[in-house]
Order: sequence, then C-alpha cells, then structure tokens
Amino acid sequence: MKKELQRKTVHVTSLLIVIAYFFLPKTVILLILTVLLILFLELEFVRIDLRLKLPVFQQFYREKEKDRLAGHVFFIMGAIIAISVFDKNIAMAAILMTTFGDTCAAIFGKRFGRTWIPKLKNRAVEGCMAEFIVDLVIGFMFLDSWLIIVVMAGTATIVETVVNKMDDNLLIPLFSGFNAQMLTYAISWGYLSFAII
Repeated sequence: MKKELQRKTVHVTSLLIVIAYFFLPKTVILLILTVLLILFLELEFVRIDLRLKLPVFQQFYREKEKDRLAGHVFFIMGAIIAISVFDKNIAMAAILMTTFGDTCAAIFGKRFGRTWIPKLKNRAVEGCMAEFIVDLVIGFMFLDSWLIIVVMAGTATIVETVVNKMDDNLLIPLFSGFNAQMLTYAISWGYLSFAII
C-alpha cells in the first residue's frame, strides 16, 4: 500500500500538465511534453536495454515494468495525442481522469475493497465506484453536457477495470476522450440535442 501511494503521488504531478495547458498555447505544451517523452525514453533505454538501475526512480517501478516501458511513458504519449486531437476541455478532463480516477480506484480498492469482480484480477467494486464518482466530478468541472460526462467517466472506469495487458495510462485518455469528442460532434450536428440539457 505504501509503495502504491508513492507511485500515485508521483502520478498526480501530471496535474501540472493540465495547469500548463490552461495557460500556455497548444504548440508550447506539446513541445514541452515531446521533450519530456524523449527524456523519459532515454531513461527507459538505460534502464531496460543497458540494465542499469536508476537511483531514486527505481523504487517506483512495478515488477511487471522490469523489462518494458513504464506507465509514465505511456501517459505522456496519451497526453500528447489527447491534446493534439481533442477539444481543450475534453483533453484536460481525459488527462485528469487518467490520473485522479486511476489513483482513487487503486487506493480505495486496496483499502476498502470487499466485493471483488469475478475473473478480473485485483479489481474491487468499491475501487470502481470511487473512480467513477471522481471521474464524474472531473467531468462536471470541464464539460457542460451530462451525457458526455457520464459516457466519458464510464469509459475511463471500464478501461481502468478491464484492461490488463495493455497500459491503461495510454488507453484511458484516448478512449474516454475519443468517445467524448464523437458525442460532442453528434450534439453539435443536432443528432443528440437533448444531451445539452
């Protein structure tokens, strides 16, 4: 639990990405994130291919990340794509759902988990509920349509819950953001006018 809290504390620093994107132009934030991605990939090369231990950072890696790219690399990739493709508010919501929703799911699941989901490893209903509620709150902070908020929060929660072999740090912002963006287009084109109420 202590190690998980340490990982999630670092994970939440991605809030800086959203704050920076709120004030800086898209091109600037994308440049910053691309430079960060390159630096992280260089560190991963040292860690994975050269098999050198990285002081301080080593304690934050999970066992399954021993011989593969770590979650923060996939998260930066997801953030870059989300910011590049989606509307600003959707991208910011997707990034925060990835960090805070994931964090709450892990912490609440480990601390209060009593009802475990069959056939899913280490997935508690309590963790899923916590994530969905947090994702809804994030959605209401950035978006106007209740339908988009519910679909986006639901998508993020489902991806976090069922994804196992692929990295959810990449999939959550992309899938939740994509669904929200498609619904936004549908509403703006008049196909789902009730959703703006």
